[in-house]
Parts: sequence; structure tokens; C-alpha cells
Amino acid sequence: MNDSELARFFLSLVLLLIGALGGGLVFERLKLPRVIGEIAGGIVLGPSVLGLVSSEAHKWLFAGFPAQGALLSAFYWLGLVLLMFTAGFKMQAEGMEGSGRIIPALVIGALVVPFACGYAGAPLFADAQAGDDLAFKLVMGIAVGVTSIPVISRIFLDLGLMNSSFARNIIGAATIQDLILWSMLAIATAVQNGDAADAGGIGRVIAVNLAFVIVSLFFAPAAARAIRRSVFGKFSEASLTGYTMLLCLVFVAAASLLKVNVIFAALLAGLVMARFPSRHLAPVKQHIADISIWFFVPIYFALVGLRLDLAHQFDGPLTLFFIVASTAIKLVSCTIAAKAAGTDWARAFDYGVAMNTRGGPGIVLASVAYAAGIIDERMFTALVLASILTSLATGLWLRWRLARDSEAFAELARPPAAGMRGAASLASTIADLLVRFSRSSSGRDRHAAAKPSGPGPDGPELSKQSNERNELLPKGRFAH
Repeated sequence: MNDSELARFFLSLVLLLIGALGGGLVFERLKLPRVIGEIAGGIVLGPSVLGLVSSEAHKWLFAGFPAQGALLSAFYWLGLVLLMFTAGFKMQAEGMEGSGRIIPALVIGALVVPFACGYAGAPLFADAQAGDDLAFKLVMGIAVGVTSIPVISRIFLDLGLMNSSFARNIIGAATIQDLILWSMLAIATAVQNGDAADAGGIGRVIAVNLAFVIVSLFFAPAAARAIRRSVFGKFSEASLTGYTMLLCLVFVAAASLLKVNVIFAALLAGLVMARFPSRHLAPVKQHIADISIWFFVPIYFALVGLRLDLAHQFDGPLTLFFIVASTAIKLVSCTIAAKAAGTDWARAFDYGVAMNTRGGPGIVLASVAYAAGIIDERMFTALVLASILTSLATGLWLRWRLARDSEAFAELARPPAAGMRGAASLASTIADLLVRFSRSSSGRDRHAAAKPSGPGPDGPELSKQSNERNELLPKGRFAH
């Protein structure tokens, strides 16, 4: 790479970051999800806008030399990995409270039924299939069932509903749901890559992924503490930030070697980080979240927009049919499930609308499925647009509900009773085991690691802006 090519590459990064941050700021001022503005910034720079105005300028900026695409792709994947990593260490704090009765109902209504319908209805979109039949069916099932923790959390923050039991129920159900769906996506990509050509192969893929989860959540925290004590000694805050990033990359590299989906591995790495004492890692998490969600993740979402070619890849009937059909399935299923759990019809419909928010995770799904060759560019565009439009619809609906009645959620805006917290459902228990059980397997190690080195309370939580932007998008952004 010569100096001219290097300058062009850095210019493309500068423009992508300016477009993403500028678009995000505009949408934030309009009380809309910031992630959509970041994608819009990429769309403006891509073939959908700049390419139509001047195809030569677009090509010169983003495809000017052979290695430029690979370099931008590296930033794309790094942003996606960091998005899922930060989403993972946010899940524990935000997804484990709520009513034990409504959460299982929402998981069934938002995951089981929509996934089954998407899987069964995949042949209706056969023209958009680019890869293996089973992988495509799994992706379509996930596409109908996915819910965005980051975007819906941001909406709740903007509306002052984050402390309501309504918000806790949504986020709790979405956390369980997304953990399951990311596991399914890992299987889908393995099938697409030829690692699961028959029933035996699928069984091996499931076994490898399950073993990876068990080792990651039950043994990795204890191993990390042992290595710290015997090799590295006491960390400074700055060095701990580097070693935390190293942990994420180790997970991703190991997953790649084992043919486990790297995005799923980044999520697991974040869940492992959630198991360490907060007073030691809260500042570290904040540093990582800040650099991720204000630099790498915006570039990722801008590159998502850059890849959209609405002039040539937008299939109106396909997109409209998918959005209408998937939204109808999710709304009806979640509304009926919430009603069966004891809510009134108005509140049940609110649950249905909120659980239909696909946001960042829907975009991540589209990115991974398209990169793996499971879907074509038309379905990629449809999935991204579905994520954008459902996120906008949820924000507008909840704002309209509060505009009509400012007390619409007032009866829900109080801390849950102690008895409600104690009535853990089966679904809550499963999710709790996934992210908490490792604590009991290494209790003595944790006790030793948790001894305070000096006076003072636990470290601060992530800054408010970092909390709002974390998508994985859990938060943050299947982030996005």
C-alpha cells in the first residue's frame, strides 16, 4: 500500500465516522434511535445516494484500490465483535428482573411461535435464498423472532420507563430470547459452511457450541483469575483494559478455530466479563464501551448503510411482504401470550409492539447471514429495513400512548415487590444459569479476587451515554 492509498483509506474512515456520528446526532435530536441515524449516514455515502450523484466519487472514496475493501471489512467485523462484547457484559445487569409470570409468556410469544412461523414460511422467500436450505430456514426463523435490547432500552430511557416493570419484563424476555437465537445463528452458519451436512454433523455442531458455552461460562472466569494471580499479579486499570480486550479476542479466535460463530463467542466473552467484581471492572467496562460505541460501532453501522444499494438491491414486494407478515405474526403472538399471562388487551398490545423492535440485533443477523452467503442482497436489504422500521414504529407507538395518557404506565413505574423477585420462573432460571452459575463454581476464587485493596464503595456503573448506546446492541445494538 503506497502513501496515496493509505491517505484514501483514512479519508474513507473519517467520512464514515463523520456520517455516522452526524446522522446519529440528528436522529437523537429528533428523539429517534441513534443507530438508525448512523446507518442513514452510511446510506448517504453509499451507492444509494452518493453513488447515484457521482459513481466515480463513490468508487474513488470506498473502492479506489484492491485492498481497501478488505481493510474496511476488518473495521466492519471489529465493530461487530465489540458491539456484541459490550452487549454481553450489559445483559446481566439489565435482563434478570421482572415478573416471573409474564416473562415466560413473552418468550413463548416472541420466540417460539415467531421462530416456528419464520422457519416454516421460509420457502415463501426462496428467491432470496443464496445458501443452504436449512441455514436459510433457521435465519428466517431468527429474523421473525429477534428483539433488540439496545434500541428498546434506549426508547425506555428516553420516555422515563426504564424502572417500570413493563420495561423489566421486556428486557428480561428479550435477553433470554436473544441468547437462544444467537445459539441458533451459530448453528445456521455452521450448516452453511458445510460443518453440519447431516444429522450427525448437526449433532456435532450443537455439541461443540454447547461445550464452548459451558467452558466459557463455568470455567473461563476461574481460569482467568488463576492466570491473573500466578502470572500477571495485580493489574492497573489501564493494563486491565488491554487484558480485557485480549480476553475478547481470545474467545473470538478460539471460536474461529473451533468453527463456532465468532459473534456468538464475543457475546459469551461479554457474559464472562459480567462475572467479575464490578468495583474492579466498572471503569474498564466504561473505557471499552466508550471507545466501542463512539468509534468502532458507528463505523460498523455506517458500513451497513454503505453496503445498502437501495437503487438496485431493494425489492419492494419482498420487503413489504416480509415486514408485514413478520410484524403481524409477532404482534398477534406476543399480544395473545401477554393476555394469557393476565394483562389487559391494551397492555398486551404494548408488549407485542415492544417485542417487535428488531433494531441492532436484526441488523447484525442480516450482516452475518449475508456475509456467510445464506441470503442474497435483496433479503439483506429487507432485514435491515425491517429492523429500522420496527424500531421507529415502537418509539412512535409508546410516545403516542404517553401523549394520550401521561399515566399510561404509571401503575408499572414502581420497583417490583420482593415476592415478585423471588418468584423466579423456569425461563428466568435458565437465563440466570447461563450468566450466573459460574459464580458458584468458583466461589472461593471470587472471594479472594473480591477483597478490597482500599476503602471506598463499588466502582461506578457505565456512564449514562454508554448505557443508552449499548446495542447488543445487546445493550446495544444483536445491537444494534
